[in-house]
Amino acid sequence: MKYTDKKKYLLPGVIASTAIFVSLAYSHCQIPCGIYDDQARFDEIAEHITTIEKSMKQIVELSAEPSKNANQLVRWIMNKEDHADEISHIVTYYFMAQRIKLPAEDDAKTYNEYVKKLTLLHGMIVYSMNAKQTTDLANVEKLRSLLEEFHTIYFGKTATKEHEHG
Repeated sequence: MKYTDKKKYLLPGVIASTAIFVSLAYSHCQIPCGIYDDQARFDEIAEHITTIEKSMKQIVELSAEPSKNANQLVRWIMNKEDHADEISHIVTYYFMAQRIKLPAEDDAKTYNEYVKKLTLLHGMIVYSMNAKQTTDLANVEKLRSLLEEFHTIYFGKTATKEHEHG
């Protein structure tokens, strides 16, 4: 095989390897590594919510002249979809799979807290899905309120100023 043929296959291989590595690194492990940054996940979700909100506003604005703005419309729609999916990913794979522990069967208080946390997380998944389906900003506000309530229950205190949107 000639050197130029090898180069032709090298770049796609490097790109694929990088994509796989980044995907694995981002998803965090599901082994008991003990490396968790819960507050960072709350911050990420808040940032995704703000990005969804901006995307919705841009979609509405650009929809005034859809033929002129078709490319940008598609980009903002895809952006909104991606960030809504990221919320679902963090909620499902970080909080539900790794951080929310099953309660003892005989502990009613812990069980009720567990159910409340799962209910809030499920609501976040539903409203992130709703945000994908529409440009209704009520879905963004509901996501923010669910995030704030989950933060309060999860940490046992209210969120700090950095979690409020500007």
